[in-house]
Amino acid sequence: MKSWITFLLPNDEYKEKRMLYFLSEGAIILMLTLIGMIIMNNYLKLDAETYLLLSIAVFLFYVSVRYTMSGIEYTDVSTERSYRKELKHIFIRTGSFVSIYILVYLIFTGVPSHKNEWIDIIGLLVCVGLVWFITSYISLKRSYKKNKELL
Repeated sequence: MKSWITFLLPNDEYKEKRMLYFLSEGAIILMLTLIGMIIMNNYLKLDAETYLLLSIAVFLFYVSVRYTMSGIEYTDVSTERSYRKELKHIFIRTGSFVSIYILVYLIFTGVPSHKNEWIDIIGLLVCVGLVWFITSYISLKRSYKKNKELL
């Protein structure tokens, strides 16, 4: 079945079905979050942008965590050798992202003049890099265990 969302889904039928489950579960949680925020609006007076951003964050967080914890991302990792190879690729991708980001940042904004600006950008990059590496590592570990059990 083709839909406008098809280009966002993986080509693997099993992965596609699981992703659709995650997205639909996230949509229900999003709806419940919005209903909860309508009720909370009587007690907490926040602006509409805050409520909408929190709702979107809840949806994205849920779908991301479900996908990471499902162990379906790395379908071809079932041996120790392929596990180590993919772990190396994760490390290289994370390091490449951090390096490219800092270079592009320096090109477009110039070299920060104050120590606090350097701390801000390095802190942001370290946090983003760690989150990316940890989520990829967890997904790889889950996929490896799942694929090993299937053999």
